[in-house]
Order: sequence, then structure tokens, then C-alpha cells
Amino acid sequence: MSMRDAVARFVPDGASVCMGAALEALIPFAAGHELIRQRRRDLTLIGPISDMLFDQLIGAGCVRRVIAAWVGNVSAGLGHNYRRAVEKQTPAPLEVLDHSNLTIAFALQAAALGVPYLPARSLLGTDLPRANPTFKEAPDPWSGAPLLLVPAITPDVAIVHVQRADEEGHAHVWGTLGVTRQAAFAAHRVILVAEEIRPRGRILSDPGLVLTPALKVAAVVHEPFGAFPSPVQGYYGRQHDFYHRFHDESRTVEGFQRWLAHWVHGVEDWPGFLSRLEPGVLDALRVRRPQPSEPLDYGA
Repeated sequence: MSMRDAVARFVPDGASVCMGAALEALIPFAAGHELIRQRRRDLTLIGPISDMLFDQLIGAGCVRRVIAAWVGNVSAGLGHNYRRAVEKQTPAPLEVLDHSNLTIAFALQAAALGVPYLPARSLLGTDLPRANPTFKEAPDPWSGAPLLLVPAITPDVAIVHVQRADEEGHAHVWGTLGVTRQAAFAAHRVILVAEEIRPRGRILSDPGLVLTPALKVAAVVHEPFGAFPSPVQGYYGRQHDFYHRFHDESRTVEGFQRWLAHWVHGVEDWPGFLSRLEPGVLDALRVRRPQPSEPLDYGA
């Protein structure tokens, strides 16, 4: 399925969307840009330390609520669009439910398990429970010690970038995964964005790497370099300069609008975006030295 069709069919206005669950890697920028091109509105974005993709969607007016540990640019600092939305309601008011990375993991894990909450201790004594009224403090029923109850978060859709998948929705993903597995199992449906499409037998030959049962997957999109400028282990590295330039260009509303017109609205799709990069950028990021793992014999 094309990215255009996947977004049109499975991410309506008002949807709750988990993206960037792997923290700094595997961020589905191709999917995020398509959300902007299709002018989605009133989205709820869910993620851990959410990289500049959240900032881009906020600046484009796609977002009503953010449930996250942080929104910004890990190479530069807090996102300018995010700051403007919170402080000045520009381009629109933004509701924020603050989490830590751990409580985002707990919230998604609770949804994946089908339970209403999971208990935590890590935020007790901090200001985060004041900033997020969904957290509830309660005593441990055995010891009486205080606990923080983290309510389940069930995204309408999780958009997950992976290294490879088959056409049915079995996917291999490896490297720094953050809360990717929790997000995939918590969401009502999953859109997979894959660097490669491989035969079903090849994917199922290593079941330990399979992300989620195919029945969870609504769409599989083949989009090479679809996580650029974030890294994908085994395929390409992080392009720091692109992050730095975005941070500088988005410092003002006018600068961000110019960036958006050039990189998102000025192209039809992700290959169009990639075509605007300077020659040699993608090739320089490709993994050069193979480092295969030792084969496993799963028996029969």
C-alpha cells in the first residue's frame, strides 16, 4: 500500500497516533509528512522523548493534544513550534499531558496487557503528577506505601518504522527499540513502514525478531529511507546537519512555513522529499561495514 493510501484510510482527523516509539531511531518521518500533506487536524500524538517530527506536526496545525515526555530536537533543544503552541497558542492551542519515558512505557504496556493501569514509584515526589491529572496516587494494598497509578493509553494507530517486513505484516525490527513493542501491542491497529519487503518465509525464519502478529497490522508501506534523518540500524546513520538546519529555520513562524513549503507541501511524496537532498547525502549515511550476528538454529 502507498503511504498516501495508508494515511487516508487509517488515520482520520481526531485520531490518537503513537509515533517515534523507538526514541531517537526509526522515526517515521515519511508518514508524518504525509499526515501534514493530507492536512490532518485534531490529532493526539503519543510518544516518549518525541523528536522533531512532533514539532513539525504541531507547527503544521495537525495536533490538538500531546502525550509525551518531551518534544523537541535532541540535537538542539526544545522544539520552537511546540513552545509557540504552548506559550502563544500558535498556530493553535495545544493540550499537553506530561509523562516520563518510563510512565509512557507503563501506559502503553498497560493497554497491551488489557489492564486499566500499572503502578509506579518513579514520579512520586515530583511535579509531574500535578501537571498530569490522569495520574492517581493510591496506597499499596499490602504495605500501604504510596504508589502512582499510570492509566493505560490505547492509541488508535501506531505508525512504526521497521527494517523489513513481508506483505502480510510480519516485521523484523532491531536496535534501540524504546517502547516500540509496547506501542504496537497497545494500539488498535498498526501501520508498518519498512525499508525492505521480504518474503514471508524469510521473516518467519527468525521469529524472535518479529514485532507483532500480522493481525494487528492494517497496512504495510515500503518506504526506503522513510525514517531519514533519524537512523535505522543496519541501513543508515543519523544526519545531524538536517536536524540542526531545521532547528534554525523553525525559530520563527515565517521560517518554519518556508521550510514546510519546500520540504513537505512542495513535493508529492517521500521520494520527492529525498530528491531535494543534496547529492551524496543518503549514500554517505549508508552502513558500509557488515556486522552480521551469528546464525541461530531454532530446530524443528
